[in-house]
Amino acid sequence: MQTVTASEQMIEQQVRAWDVLEERVLNAMRKVPRELFVPPNQLYRAYADAEVPLAHGQHMLRPSVAGRLLQGLLPQPTEQALEIGTGTGFITACLSYLAARVHSVELYADLAENARANLSSIGLRGVDVLEADALRMQGGADYDVIAVTASLPVYDARFERMLTVGGRLFIVVGAAPAMEARLVTRNGSDTWTTQSLFETVMDPLVNAVRPRTFTF
Repeated sequence: MQTVTASEQMIEQQVRAWDVLEERVLNAMRKVPRELFVPPNQLYRAYADAEVPLAHGQHMLRPSVAGRLLQGLLPQPTEQALEIGTGTGFITACLSYLAARVHSVELYADLAENARANLSSIGLRGVDVLEADALRMQGGADYDVIAVTASLPVYDARFERMLTVGGRLFIVVGAAPAMEARLVTRNGSDTWTTQSLFETVMDPLVNAVRPRTFTF
């Protein structure tokens, strides 16, 4: 009798159950040993459909949300990907199995260093982790897919302008308790379309603009 692994249970009971049906995405998630990307003191959460606490008040995304993100973007084998918010490197690793090359940006030096070690431990190539504030990045239209793994309380169009024509951006916008996950597609040099994907809650991007508050 074949034993069902914790990884396969996660795929079938959490990720696929939340309408992530694209086999390329599911296979990419199968290839990444999630337990190697979870802090040692959080191993019991590795395959639970729950956020995993990280340093600096950050969190690793739930597997179901990670699956929806990857399926929404669906990087192709020839495409260049940018990730904003490396965290432990789990989504970075999944992207690397889907895209030609992945550039990932992490604000915190210790998280970036740890993510590099995690990615190296499974022998991944074609992945760069850069320590930087994504909100200070100056880039052209260089990326076919962009995954932002933190939310924006107020939408900022800077990331959509970094897409190639035909490129896709995954972004979560709004404030708790209900934020909107969106897929933004660049259709031309000055045209974009936006699709609402689902509601979720995600840590805000550090240094992101907050809505104005009114005082009396």
